[in-house]
Amino acid sequence: MDPISLLIDVVLVLMVIGMVMNLGGLLLWVERKGSAILQDRIGANRASILGKLPINLGIVNTLVADPIKLFTKEDFIPPGADRFLHTLAPIVAVVPALITMLVVPFGDIIVIGGREIELQAARLNVGLLYILAMVSLGVYGIVLAGWSSNNRWALLGGIRASAQMISYEIAMGLALIGTVLTYGTMDLQAISRAQGGMLFGVLPNWGIFYQPLAFLIFLTAGIAESKRAPFDLPEAEPELISGYFTEYSGAKQAVFMLVDFLESIIVAGLITTLFFGGWQVPLLDRSGIQFPWGGGIPLPSLVVTLMQVGAFTGKVFFFCWLQIMIRWTLPRFRYDQLMILGWKILLPAALLNVMLTALAVLITENLK
Repeated sequence: MDPISLLIDVVLVLMVIGMVMNLGGLLLWVERKGSAILQDRIGANRASILGKLPINLGIVNTLVADPIKLFTKEDFIPPGADRFLHTLAPIVAVVPALITMLVVPFGDIIVIGGREIELQAARLNVGLLYILAMVSLGVYGIVLAGWSSNNRWALLGGIRASAQMISYEIAMGLALIGTVLTYGTMDLQAISRAQGGMLFGVLPNWGIFYQPLAFLIFLTAGIAESKRAPFDLPEAEPELISGYFTEYSGAKQAVFMLVDFLESIIVAGLITTLFFGGWQVPLLDRSGIQFPWGGGIPLPSLVVTLMQVGAFTGKVFFFCWLQIMIRWTLPRFRYDQLMILGWKILLPAALLNVMLTALAVLITENLK
């Protein structure tokens, strides 16, 4: 690999990680203010910028004051805890969440200085397999946190998290199999490109119209994987204090809180890529806007790229917002209800979706 290509890859990796980290902090603010609106409260509004702004939206509280408070607090490790594993657990939890988004494409190809640059930090032809592997690794950090804390409530939270994540990963994986059968590839960039054009001349050619059941299964399993309400049994504040990270404080607690939002971003990014066209914009191709009845509007390549990146970002924002609204709208499941939904409803539905998709693909191939 030549130095320029290596530099481009490093820049793309840093760009994706930076965007994910900043969006995670922004989602914390959206959750605070969104829940306040739903509950007819004001929400975070204490800290202001030198007291000069006429309207205080709580952004300084969320993005400045609270991080400073958390990262300057004492790092307390309880007596009897395994100090090494207690410190390692948040790292094991956050690293897979950060690097998962590297394989998600946020645009097509941009040409700079005669060099074609694919807007995808890690170009893997088995991107979906990589995502399943990274998502599966995250549970180790949760289990280590609960076990190493020497606290029965933290241990119970870790056990709940491992059982929950294992239960819903199966349904999530089967939902992805339906998508793989539909597009014949595990390359996320190829899946995004396959969703270009129009379906019947009136609908965008997005995966939601081919795999609606897989979308519902993946959305439900994804929210459960991120341990967000109504699936937040591993934390369950009224029962387990803070669940698996009860004995964490300071920066380590902040990392565990961030992981929940990073997982919500991963779910939103995958839903966007697999079921809602990814960076695709209806009627837009590399040359500009093309109308179904003929003709079009030519656009500069830079404008097309900005529209694609903007479309992907807007879709991810929407599904992050949707997950937050679900969290503050639906009540928490009981633990038995959680397991019943995963094993007796989502798993059979995912298996049925795989069989129907395989049958449809077989019929389509024989008709060609």
